[in-house]
Order: sequence, then C-alpha cells, then structure tokens
Amino acid sequence: MSGQNPDPEEDKLTGLEPGGGVPPGETPPGEASTSMTQGHEEKGPRKGTQFLWIGIIGVVVLLCLLYFIGYIVGFFD
Repeated sequence: MSGQNPDPEEDKLTGLEPGGGVPPGETPPGEASTSMTQGHEEKGPRKGTQFLWIGIIGVVVLLCLLYFIGYIVGFFD
C-alpha cells in the first residue's frame, strides 16, 4: 500500500513554502482591528430598572401567597 497524497494539485497551491510553512502575510489577521466607534454606546438598563422588576415580582408573589393562605384558612369559601 502506497502513502500517496490524494490531492492531485499539491504543486499548484499558492502561498506554501517548501516543507509546508506559510510565509508572513498569507494568512488573515488573528483579530479585527476596529479603531472607530460602532455608532452606539453599549449600556445595559439602569440599576433602578432591575429593582423595579424585583419589586413587581415580589408583590405578585406576596399576593399569590396571601390568596393561597386565605383559601386554606377558609376565607374564600
């Protein structure tokens, strides 16, 4: 069994040095070089917003709890 390369056009590949190395400039840069602003600021919601939602959820949970306690006690019969 011979170990031939299945790629018939191995000699026609561009940018390869002898031994399989790649010269500098043949590959794209590892990361983007964005130097300008993106046109918008990336901010999250204000801190008061999260406390507002926590408060709303707390009120709903409290009302549900009061309803079930009233149902158990027999207030809603």
